[in-house]
Amino acid sequence: MINALKGMKDLTDQSAKYYKKIIEVCEDVANNYGFEFINTPHLEQSILFKRSVGESSDIVGKEMYEFIDKGGNEVCMRPEGTAGAVRAYIEKKFDKNISIKRWFYHGSMFRYERPQKGRLREFHQFGVESFGISSVYEDASIILMLAEIFSRLDIKFKLIINSLGCSKCLPPYREKLIDYLDNQEGFCEDCKRRKNLNPIRVLDCKNEQCQNLLHQAPLLEKNLCQCCLDDFNHLQSILKENEIDFTLDSKLVRGLDYYSKTAFEFISDEIGAQSAIAGGGRYDRLIEYLGGKSGFGIGFAMGIERIMAILEQKEEKLQREGIYLCSLDEIYISKIFKIATKLRKNYKVLLSYDAKKLAKHLENADKAGVKIFLCMGENEFKNESLFYKNLENKDEKTIKISDLEQFL
Repeated sequence: MINALKGMKDLTDQSAKYYKKIIEVCEDVANNYGFEFINTPHLEQSILFKRSVGESSDIVGKEMYEFIDKGGNEVCMRPEGTAGAVRAYIEKKFDKNISIKRWFYHGSMFRYERPQKGRLREFHQFGVESFGISSVYEDASIILMLAEIFSRLDIKFKLIINSLGCSKCLPPYREKLIDYLDNQEGFCEDCKRRKNLNPIRVLDCKNEQCQNLLHQAPLLEKNLCQCCLDDFNHLQSILKENEIDFTLDSKLVRGLDYYSKTAFEFISDEIGAQSAIAGGGRYDRLIEYLGGKSGFGIGFAMGIERIMAILEQKEEKLQREGIYLCSLDEIYISKIFKIATKLRKNYKVLLSYDAKKLAKHLENADKAGVKIFLCMGENEFKNESLFYKNLENKDEKTIKISDLEQFL
């Protein structure tokens, strides 16, 4: 038997329904905020992520599915969605006049890491990217969009925010931080590597010993330029005015090198210990890093598997949908087949080709999660009708076939 690769998982049955529900909620909210769907390739040039995500990140350092293709090109499976969206923005020349584009996407991402609950080698994300808007109101809108998604999915969350500064205030802060780090001993190997590539990433280390060494480290919030400070204070005011609770965390730097100014993370304790379920921020410098004209960008990504785990843990009952259509005798199957063909123009219909007892059909319909059960037996055939049962409220009756669509 050939099995799926390690860390890669099929989405079937209940898990597929959870996935579909999450995507539908996300798409509906994103549409309401004026975002449109974009689909980027799963396979990109490796340099795209090395230049955008950054050499200091674990993604580039350890996790990329990277290889040489038959044409001798260095390519990799996309480990995240933002870089591909920025590449598309530049490739379509939207950067030339700083065009406003608001995109959402969803699909597979790939990272080679140790598989565990909620963390797979092929995983799925829903993300949004907004280009061409410098206003901090857009930062707030992106955060409010995520809050609305989690509200609709009935997921409790805690919002953490920080400012990572800009090209004016970040360089002098980096020098202060490097001076501090150079005078400390005992950092882990990852922190030693990050110190030379992107020292701000050291602040985000989860190693307890490293965090102890950082107690007296200079904080970026104390070194912001006036513009960044004003924007960050304004963002906090907007969130408060819209009744969004948040916590300030000066060590929140996110895992990727391209962020600037606003950074945020949504965490939840509904899957055990507090875990990040979504995060993002502003990346105004990234468009220029990838060869485009200097502009503005902000977005977020949400881990769908982690949201699915929360919904599954809650044992949330998915809403029933569709129709189960069946027959008690084989001689009526051609009749109900014709009915199903007509209904399928407007409804989801599961048609049973087998004649079974009523109880068995009802059992199958219940397992399939349908809402409406329709069945034809001898009496129904004679009277040009169907036995009807609503599997949600248990209402049942006999309905004339001629009145069926009007009744549904």
